Amino acid sequence: MGSLPHVVEDCMGFLQLYSDGSIFRSNGIEFKVSPIQDNSITYKDYLFDKRFNLSLRFYKPQQQHIALSNKKVPIVIFLHGGGFCFGSRTWPHIHNCCMRLASGLQAAVVSPDYRLAPEHRLPAAVDDAVEAVRWLQRQGLSLREDAWLSGGVDFDRVFVVGDSSGGNIAHHLAVRLGSGSREMDPVRVRGYVLFAPFFGGEVRTKSEEGPPEHMLSLELLDRFWRLSMPVGKSRDHPLANPFGPGSPNLEQEKLDPILVIVGGNELLKDRAKNYATRLKELDKDIKYVEFEGCEHGFFTHDSFSSEVAEEVIQILKRFMLANF
Repeated sequence: MGSLPHVVEDCMGFLQLYSDGSIFRSNGIEFKVSPIQDNSITYKDYLFDKRFNLSLRFYKPQQQHIALSNKKVPIVIFLHGGGFCFGSRTWPHIHNCCMRLASGLQAAVVSPDYRLAPEHRLPAAVDDAVEAVRWLQRQGLSLREDAWLSGGVDFDRVFVVGDSSGGNIAHHLAVRLGSGSREMDPVRVRGYVLFAPFFGGEVRTKSEEGPPEHMLSLELLDRFWRLSMPVGKSRDHPLANPFGPGSPNLEQEKLDPILVIVGGNELLKDRAKNYATRLKELDKDIKYVEFEGCEHGFFTHDSFSSEVAEEVIQILKRFMLANF
């Protein structure tokens, strides 16, 4: 008689992988924040991928606000974090972050879900993000199908914002779509913003070996990689390490402008800084901003009340204005 399946990976009790390959996900996550309502922003959910039953949330300033400005609003595609293993457009802090981006930037915000690991290992999440852009393209090509969605939005002025694992996905989108993203016409991506992109590598960085953060440890980061990478692949795989031995030569890639934002106390700080430095050396249009004393998720988890959040919004505004 064989032994019973046992837990081989445990993410805080909310996600467990068993020795027989079965997976347990808890629906009992308690959030410390509540969804914020802003009467100047409306939103709707849309199914964007029937194959995998994936939905997105589309946020938009009220029509009267768009009419008063007499201008079409830009579109921000927000890719949530969660180590590729957690997260949803419906989670309150992700919803609040998107509300803040929509109101603070006066932009439409597209917040897609993507398939999560370990049920769906990478590159599933990247493929789903591409499909979300294709969905947006279909809306731009069929302007009369949903007048609320397409009215007053500028498909020619799209920005991709990714947080943590979403930042990793944003990088791969930038490489896959290339400069100008012409295959997605009339959607035109103008720039990418990476909040502490979740990159990895077999060689540790100084910040990774430093003290753990309040909500994040090196042990947890490693666990996320083990759960999300293709089975048997290391942290130097191209999906984890953009400068790994098997990664594409980014010098040959034409990339749209990139902005990297990271907290000074983040475990991922050195990888984000190295990413920006290496791309700058390759003559790419990239900027790096570091917020002293901040930890992982400092904007997405506190998008409204902090002075830092307002500073982030102003930085994003300047980045968007400079790249159109």
